[in-house]
Amino acid sequence: MNMSRQNKLLLPAAQSCRRGFTLLEVMIAIAVLAISLTVIYGSQSQSVSLATESKFNTAAALLLNNKVAELESGLIDLRSDEGDFAEEYPEFRWKIEVDDADLAGSDFANDLGSSLKRAKITISWE
Repeated sequence: MNMSRQNKLLLPAAQSCRRGFTLLEVMIAIAVLAISLTVIYGSQSQSVSLATESKFNTAAALLLNNKVAELESGLIDLRSDEGDFAEEYPEFRWKIEVDDADLAGSDFANDLGSSLKRAKITISWE
């Protein structure tokens, strides 16, 4: 009987040795998880943003080369104008600004006269 009484006294101590997590440990684990998921989400968001910018830069360079080729071949006149790229690239627009080239101070500027033009082509994305 004495032994049984001793086991009953040790029972609460034995229960406190059970394996498990305390509330503080769970809260720390959730905080670490939240911080790491926030960092992962931020880097994923930045990755998507950079991919979108890369897509624009690649398409814009291609469309700019096409517009310069049209100007050089004479398919379009060298004048200020703007428009879009029709069904192929409906979200892209182009704008050409043409004016006289300012070559003041150049040695060969007098020989050319005013026949030199400067064309500024801008490709934008809506």
